[in-house]
Amino acid sequence: MDNTQRENKKTVVPTSGSRHPVSFVWPLLMVVFVLAFDQAVKFVIVHLVMNPPQPIEVTPFFNVVLVYNRGISFGMLADFIGAAPQLFSWLKLLIVMGLIAWAYKTKVFAERLALCIIAGGALGNISDRFLNGAVTDYLNFHWNGLHWPAFNIADIAVVGGAVAVAAVPYIFTPKMNV
Repeated sequence: MDNTQRENKKTVVPTSGSRHPVSFVWPLLMVVFVLAFDQAVKFVIVHLVMNPPQPIEVTPFFNVVLVYNRGISFGMLADFIGAAPQLFSWLKLLIVMGLIAWAYKTKVFAERLALCIIAGGALGNISDRFLNGAVTDYLNFHWNGLHWPAFNIADIAVVGGAVAVAAVPYIFTPKMNV
């Protein structure tokens, strides 16, 4: 076999920076994991922990509560969104599709993973809106009578993923993307 034949037989192994479908499997599994974990915890909170629904003091600064958020962050625009919750959910679904497209195009695996974590969290809250007309929140932190609005694991995924996306350019240099 001559050199030309050997070169033609080389197998191309996808790297984390490639757009090969294999390099996208783990991030997509992260979307599914975040969505499933969020929905499973919400199910346990609603049907087992909060039955009957009453605040549970876990520590002097943390409670488990049951809140149905019909608005966006911290319940803002609840009246506006309450008039057309499905429309708002479809809009968020389009945004999630944009995040997944962005994740597919990026060459940095950490950024791809972070975008998919955001997408999984967003899908967790979108699922709530489609199923219940509101997002189920249950984590409540407070200190000296000041309460942070209740939130959930999907919210943590969205915020944590956004912080990671913002941090990626400062952590990974182009040489590390290969």
